[in-house]
This record gives sequence, structure tokens and C-alpha cells, in this order.
Amino acid sequence: MRELLFDYSLASEFISDSEIEEMRTRAEKAKETLLSRSGEGNGFLGWIDQPIKFDNKEFECIRETAKEIWSKCDVFVVIGIGGSYLGARAAIEFLNHTFYNSLPKDKRKTPEIYYAGHNMSETYLHHLIEIIKDKEICLNVISKSGTTTEPAISFRVLRKLMEEKYGKEEAARRIYATTDKHKGALKSLADKEGYKTFVVPDDIGGRFSVLSAVGLLPIAVSGANIEEIMLGAAEMREQCLYNSYHQNSAMMYAVTRNILYNKGKVIEVLANYEPAFHYIAEWWKQLYAESEGKDGKGLFPAAMDFTTDLHSQGQFVQQGPRIMFETVIEMLNNTSDIIIEEEEGDIDGLNYIGGEALDFINKNAMKGSQLAHTDGGVPNLVIKVPDRTERSLGRLFYFFMFACGVSGYMIGVNPFNQPGVENYKTNMFALLGKPGYEKQRGELIERLLK
Repeated sequence: MRELLFDYSLASEFISDSEIEEMRTRAEKAKETLLSRSGEGNGFLGWIDQPIKFDNKEFECIRETAKEIWSKCDVFVVIGIGGSYLGARAAIEFLNHTFYNSLPKDKRKTPEIYYAGHNMSETYLHHLIEIIKDKEICLNVISKSGTTTEPAISFRVLRKLMEEKYGKEEAARRIYATTDKHKGALKSLADKEGYKTFVVPDDIGGRFSVLSAVGLLPIAVSGANIEEIMLGAAEMREQCLYNSYHQNSAMMYAVTRNILYNKGKVIEVLANYEPAFHYIAEWWKQLYAESEGKDGKGLFPAAMDFTTDLHSQGQFVQQGPRIMFETVIEMLNNTSDIIIEEEEGDIDGLNYIGGEALDFINKNAMKGSQLAHTDGGVPNLVIKVPDRTERSLGRLFYFFMFACGVSGYMIGVNPFNQPGVENYKTNMFALLGKPGYEKQRGELIERLLK
């Protein structure tokens, strides 16, 4: 079994062995708080055992439903926002062809996959409809309540498209709802219209839900092996729960980022050198921002795609304020068949790398950047991912989730709530004239007119 590895050796001048040891009691107390379910937010810890306690009946239903969707449609639209879609999108883009939707059907063998409900852009939704309207469509609407504004709007518009295209009865057979088991607007509608329904677990918050039906149904539709994802997550769970302090990669990640945070490194940049990691980083940003960013505390999670962003933000990283560190996700084993050939005349000056694989060149760009950034005062932590497989992805998802729980308790916050998210919603509802927000509406309009 090829392991996911965490390496902080490049940060040795910023983090001493004695500091790691000094953090031991605090870190192990945070881990115990998490596993004993005695801390704040303990009603949302179902994700800890999810890889080994997943409902086998629902798991099989997800796999069969994916096959059913393959037979029905050319395009599959995932409607959701935040944790309702980011994990699935991260997995799909990590595991599949970079240009998945552009592949010919005979090579892809699964539907094109598009996303809606993660913004309120009229242009975006209009363009999406233009792309899908003349094709065979299935929808997966993901919302615990069914009333979250962004996905609710997209679903209302796309449901109308489906019903006009197929009629209500056939449309219902093409709409799949992932929602609360017992209550909520979407659950009521699904029961009324007869949508096939999957469950958002009561004890798993959205940003931790990728290993539930929330993430697994879209991932399965893409053709990925969801059983392998769960096996990888189960393997990492075993390590997180039972490996000793120094041999526990998730614990070391939580500890080192807390040490750097305490030294004024308040921004963590998740850096990658492979585009396949882009949406992993988007998922990670939500996971850590919503979990740690409260009570005036927390690291700000940012992300950069290298080497692209070295040509835009690299100057800031190298010589800007010394307030950040980088966590680099490294892909250990890439399939490389692009060799840079020597050319007569060497007009572009590349003959010195003639005969080398592009992946070899990319990895040396990574090593050079790491050394430059550490020399410039930006510590580098490294997460080494063995390969682009389901098993490795399952390990990576669980690694980040477990480390997040431990780190949040170490920082001294409730990692499993997000009270601040509601503030913008209240203002939006008031300005749009939602019943019950009349007082706030008047106050906000007065402020805007000043």
C-alpha cells in the first residue's frame, strides 16, 4: 500500500523538534476531545466513523443509480453550494481526464457533468441552459433544507426546463434529490413528486459530507470507484485514530500549522503543481475557513496553482509581508509520456533539458520554488500523494478532515459550526423583501442611501 505522507523537513528552521514535543499534550488533548465527542459541535462528528459505518444498502443504491443515470442522459447537472458540491467536484476533477466533458462519448462512456446553484449569476445559468437544453438531462439537487437561496433558484429554473422538456412525470424520473431524511422543503417536494432520494446524514455537516451520498452519487456518475475511495478513507482513519503522535501524519499537520500560526504566520497557502488539485484546494478552503475562522481566530486558507501563480503572485510570496506559509501537495507518481526533444538551433534555449520528461521538469520547478520560498522566510510543509487513484483520494479527504477537527480544538474554537455565514443571508433576505425582514430592510436601505 502506497501511503500518503506528510513532511515538514523543509520547515526545520521555523519549527524545532522541541516545539513539536511541547505541543504534544495540547494536540493529544484536542484529539481526545474529538474522539470522545466531548467538545463543542459534538453533534456533527458522524464523519469520523463514516468510512467504516456507511449504510451498505444506500451504497449499493448509489452504484445502481449511477448506472441508471448513464443509461438516461448525456448531461448530469449537480445543483449545490459549498459542501454540497465542492467535494464531488474535487474528486471528479482529480480522478478524471482534465478535459472530461470534451471527450467523445465513446471514450468517456459517462455523462458530461456540469454544476449549478453555487452562484447567482444570470449569465452563468443562461449559458448552462444553452449547453444542455437540447441534450438528454438528469439533475442531482443537493440541499438539506431545500431553501438555501443559490441552489433553490437554480433548481427552480432547471426543474421548469425539465418539466417543459419531458413532462412532469418523466422529469421526476430524471431528478435525484439528496436531502434531509425526514424534513425540509426539498424532502417534501421529493416525496410529492416522486424523486429518487438520498440522505444527507443528520450528524455530518456539509463541509465534511463528501464521503456520504452528498459526494458519492456525483462521483459514481463520473465513473469513479467509490468503494476504493471509502477503503482509502478507512485506511487513513485507522492511522489517524491509532498511530502514535510522531507517526500520525494528520496530527503532525495540525501541530505544525498551529506552531506557525502562533508565530504570526496567519495565512496558509495550499500550493499545487498539478491542475487536478485545483478543486481539492477549493474544497479544502471551505473546510478550514468555516471550521477555524471564528471568535477572531483562525488561519486564512488561500490556494495557489503553480507554476501559473508563480508568474502572478510569486513576487508577493517571495518578498511580501512574512505572514504566510505554504502547504504543498505533491503528486509522487505521474504518468509522463511527454519528452522535451532537442531542436537544431536551440532558438528557445531549451536544449539543456532535451531528453527529459515534462513531469521531471515540473518537479524540479517545485523543488526550486520550495527552496527559494523557504530562503525568503516562507515555511513549506509537504503532503505527498502517491497517485491519482480513488484510494489515494479517500486518504487525502480523511487526512484533511481529521487534521481540521484536531486543529480547530487546538486553536480553541468550535470547528463544527458556522454562525457567521448567516449574517450575509439576513442582509440579502432583507434587501430582497423577504417576509419577516421588514425592519432590517428599512435599516439597510437607510444605510445604503447615506
